[in-house]
Parts: sequence; structure tokens; C-alpha cells
Amino acid sequence: MSEAQLPAGWPAMSIAQAHAILSGPGMPTEVDEIEIRGVRTRIWKNLPPTLRAIVEASRVHGDKVFLVHEDERVSFEAFHRAVAAFAAELAAQGVVKGDRVAVIMRNIPEWVVAFYAAASLGAVVTPLNAWWTGPELEYGLTDSGSKIAVMDAERYERMAEHLPNCPDLARVYVCRERDEIAHPRVTKLEAVIGDPNAWKDLPDRPLPPAQIGPEDDATIFYTSGTTGKPKGALATHRGVNCNIMAATCGGARAFLRRGETPPTPDPDGPQRSSLLSVPFFHATGCFAVLNPSLFGGAKLVMMRKWDAIRAFELIERERVQSAGGVPTIAWQLIEHPARANYDLSSLESVSYGGAPSAPELVRKLKEVFPKSISGQGWGMTETCATVTSNAAEDYANRPDSCGVAVPVSELQIRDPADGVTLLATGVVGELWSNGPQNMKGYWNKPEATAQTLVDGWVRTGDLARVDEEGFCFIIDRAKDMLIRGGENIYCIEVENCLYDHPAVMDAAVVGIPHRILGEEPAAVVTLKPGAHATEAELRAHVAERLAAYKVPVAVKFWHEVLPRNANGKILKNELKKLFEEAPTATA
Repeated sequence: MSEAQLPAGWPAMSIAQAHAILSGPGMPTEVDEIEIRGVRTRIWKNLPPTLRAIVEASRVHGDKVFLVHEDERVSFEAFHRAVAAFAAELAAQGVVKGDRVAVIMRNIPEWVVAFYAAASLGAVVTPLNAWWTGPELEYGLTDSGSKIAVMDAERYERMAEHLPNCPDLARVYVCRERDEIAHPRVTKLEAVIGDPNAWKDLPDRPLPPAQIGPEDDATIFYTSGTTGKPKGALATHRGVNCNIMAATCGGARAFLRRGETPPTPDPDGPQRSSLLSVPFFHATGCFAVLNPSLFGGAKLVMMRKWDAIRAFELIERERVQSAGGVPTIAWQLIEHPARANYDLSSLESVSYGGAPSAPELVRKLKEVFPKSISGQGWGMTETCATVTSNAAEDYANRPDSCGVAVPVSELQIRDPADGVTLLATGVVGELWSNGPQNMKGYWNKPEATAQTLVDGWVRTGDLARVDEEGFCFIIDRAKDMLIRGGENIYCIEVENCLYDHPAVMDAAVVGIPHRILGEEPAAVVTLKPGAHATEAELRAHVAERLAAYKVPVAVKFWHEVLPRNANGKILKNELKKLFEEAPTATA
């Protein structure tokens, strides 16, 4: 949609005017200012203080359905009973405030129970990537020093041989395992809380007592790092909960921009429902989708893995109103040939982030789902997900922008050379982000923390520009990283894995375009003199050591030292040209 196609008289007010109203006295999204870790910081005044408070507040939704997974339907009341039961078990196992509790599962109801049961005790919940290999999961458990791990049967099978290498791990709970488990440190989760359809029959009991505050440690989410090893981003309860107000503010701003009064939430109105197609172990899935849904009484419909046909079936069956996740999913929703066979008329919102998206996506979404409001946003694990949002007419007008910062946050564009000099409006530089949702730091990595957190600001590593209204445009990533369907892949991690192969002398990983996934990893290698290796062998070598999404989709061989500049940096733009004529791999 061009500016000429936008509604006459739009916008009715500026971004600054809309934010002034939304953050003003008496508003649900009122903004205050306090000192956090020595830095004056704007905060949401009415934000629920902790994740425990979210659990307690959610009980008001009673018998409404909260979680849908295959033939399992869990109400808010049943969920609360399961959380209280498992929290009591964790407390009996000696879990106290500050202990790390790892959650390692695909998206199932037990993931949600484990997360909130641990958080309600003040434990630091540490979700690990369910796609990781056994060695990667072992690293996450040992690096975090997790005392308890809760995992599904698939992850337990992957981790069983690694448990002796995790000395801090006192107990493991495993769900959905049919066979008996003889390990002395392993308990079946069903022995504590039963299966999801039976949670409604658990005793009604309060959460075990715990004293938790907004700035207490809440979660550790791992993000791949430029050193090759993932770093654990430590977030506070306030940081995680900020997404609730960010979502509220973003939706209300769209109404004000078009000159309308934002609707008042009606607790007796129709229940909102969302199709969840991104993992809970990502900040987006947990912080930006799960937590606001629990607080707001929305229904979450889960998928074992993304499949367009299954998504259509669930949207039709559950009358899903919101869907999305990453641009990959949005493209498949609109382009799959079977879409016309299903009633998708309930769909009102398709939002995404976490990966580059083509500007034409918003136009095509409007064509296919005329009553839907599209949107995207930007954030990082280090910023607890949402910092900016762009939706409705604003998105139609600036489809290549990730939006404007929420009222408690601020963006700056600084000179990448010194990290200090502020650049003029419209000039491309390094993006810095400030706000109460920023992480406290990287777990046990003070040097990495000092490089990323400066006086309360997160140095993102993204190259961006901000226009005169505050809309941010991500231009490039300063870090050597690519994003495949929403999953960050740091090239050095894959390169280090290739270097471990005895035949490889030189290696470089680059991103090659993929219309659905955004980009995929590909590798260029130089073999040692006299050595031999095939493309299939090198791909298999990486697949044995790293998660499947990190495996190069193609490997090309360079018969001399890889091209470098005067500083010794590999000229990856030159190497990308090797793949320009190659057909794009399918998902």
C-alpha cells in the first residue's frame, strides 16, 4: 500500500502525541521513572511486578481454555493447579530463590507449567533450545549450573549419556516417556502432576511462599555469541513482563493514529486466541506471546512443528484470531495452494519479527486476509523481546521499518567507530537500545556484558537508521550472523565446527537468500594440501555437532586461501557470489 492509498486524514496525530496520551496519568500504560541499577529508567507504572503475580492474576480466567495441544485442553484453573503442585514439588526438592531450573522441551503444556512453577519460587528459569544436540544441551546445563532440569522424552534420550557431566544437576523430571526410567536422579513428571487432561482434578492449593521483586533474576535465555559459545542473557521479572504493556501500547497507538478511541478490554467479551508457531524457548514465544496471553486470558493453540496444512486446520477449528511468528510463516499462510480449502475468516492479525521480511509481504497479507492487521517488530534476547512495533497503517506506509520504540524505551544511532557519537536523523550507524526490559547481563560473563551493556544501554550490533518520526530501519547486522527462519546463526560457530574436520584448512560461512526463510547458511572451504572431503561429508560433520538449522545447505570448495582484505578479514561478499546462480534450497 502506498501513501496515496492510506485513509484520508491519516495520521490524526503524531507518534509523540499518541505516546504522550498513552503514557499519561491514569492510563493503564502510564509511565513513571525510577532508578534501576544506578540508571534513571522509565518504567510502566502499572506493570505486574513478577511472573508469580502473572500466575496469581491469571486464575481469574477460571474455566476458559488456556492451552490447546492436539486433543489436550487445559483451562486456566487447571493450569494454576498444576503450577502449584509442581512448585510444591520443587520446593520439597530444595529449590530456592536464585537456583537455576532448566526447561528443555518442545512446545507442550508441561513446558508452560515447569516455567511458571519455577518462576513462582523465585528460581531462575533457564529454557534451553530443544533443537540443540546433546553436547550443546550439556553446555547449557553446566554453564548455567542448573539444579533441576525438566525435559520431554525426546530431549531425555538425547541427554541421558551427558547427565554424568552435569554435576550441579540434582534431579531431572521427564514427561511423555512411556518406558520406565531407572536412573536414580530421574523422576517422571506425571508422577507429580499427572497428564494435562487430568490437571483439573489436582488439589486446590496456594503457591508455596516466596519473596520476589521486579528486579530479581527471572530467566536465562541463551543466545549464540560471536565467540562461538552461546551466552546466557539474564533477565529480570520486570524485563520479562514489559512485553505485556508493549503489546497493549502498540495496539492502542494504531487507534489513536487513525483518530479513534482505543477499545477498553472487556473481560466478558469473546476470548482472544492465538496460533503459537514459534518456540517457547525463544524470547518472542515466551515473553511476547505466552506471558501476555496468560495475563490477558487468551487461548494459545500449539503446534508440534510448523506445517501449513495443520495451521489451516487449527485456525478453522479453534477460530484463531492471531497468527505469525517469523516472516517464513506469514509467507506460507498466504501462498499455500490448499489455503482456499479452509475457513480462515477468524484471522484478524498476522504479526512477525525475528528475521528480515520483504516489504511486499504486508500488501499480500492484506490481499489474502482483507480484515487482518499486519505488523512486525524488533527486539533481541538481550532486550527481552519487544522494543519496537509497527502495525496497521503505519506498517502499510513503512513496510520496511520495524517500527518505533515503546514509550519506556529509547533508540539511538551511534557512530560504530567509537560507540559514543550520536548520528543525525536518517544517517546509518549502530543501533543502541535503552529501557527497563534490558537484560542485567550475560550469565557469568562480565567481559561480554561490558561489551554489550553500557550505562544501561544495549549495544545491538545492528546497523540501522531512524527517521524524523522515530521509525527504525534495520539496514544490516554488524555481527557476523545470519537469521534462518527466526533462528540466529553465528557464522563463527559453524566455521569453528568445520575447522575441526581434519581436511579443512580454511572456512567461511555466509548467508544466501531464501524467499521463505529469509536466508540460509552456506560454506566455502579450502582443504589442506593432499586432503579430501566431499560436500556431503562436511555437512554430516556439522550435523553431528550442531543443531540441524545451523548445517550449511551447500558447501563449495575454494582451491586457494580464501580472499581477505588488508586486515585479514575474509571478503564474504565475494564468496556470496559463488551461490548466486545456485538454486535456492527448499525448507
